[in-house]
Amino acid sequence: MLNYYLDALKKYTQFSGRATRKEFWMFFLTNALIIIGLVVIDSSVLGNNDPQKSVLVSLYNLATIVPYLAIAVRRTHDVGKSGWFVLFPLYNLILLISSGDNNENKYGSVPFVNN
Repeated sequence: MLNYYLDALKKYTQFSGRATRKEFWMFFLTNALIIIGLVVIDSSVLGNNDPQKSVLVSLYNLATIVPYLAIAVRRTHDVGKSGWFVLFPLYNLILLISSGDNNENKYGSVPFVNN
């Protein structure tokens, strides 16, 4: 799980190509777990009981917004759609849970899947 997260961070400027469904959702899950950990640290150590005002979470979100957008765009490419569909939340969710193209598409070849 951590490998998918680190790979996404390494490819933070790569908006071309494709990302598998597993690659995206493992990044998303790791991201969510880190945010939960930061909220716990912020509330227990810093005494902030309002997660919406968490400085740690805000800084973390600021640091990971570009890698998230990059992997989301690559994920939409995997289903054969333009990365601009990231701007349409409901349709984007449908694309993110859809299986990718089994063949090469205009965005690249089928991504290698690590198991």
